[in-house]
Amino acid sequence: ADESSGYESESAGGERGGARGRQRRARTAFTSEQVCRLEKTFQRHKYLGATERRKLAAALQLSEIQIKTWFQNRRMKLKRQI
Repeated sequence: ADESSGYESESAGGERGGARGRQRRARTAFTSEQVCRLEKTFQRHKYLGATERRKLAAALQLSEIQIKTWFQNRRMKLKRQI
């Protein structure tokens, strides 16, 4: 175990791009209904406040962090397209 970081190190090999053996969170696979609702909301509001994010997360059964990250990524996608 790596006592300085608080994370346990994994044995060498197999880990690509990992930072000191930290476990990466699994990638979220959004359903088509979730993506549709997220896109519709994004068309109206490029940024969500905490209250709107909380309501949308509850409605879509996602975490607020997942909603926040999706909007950040979507804004970057829009920026690249422009």
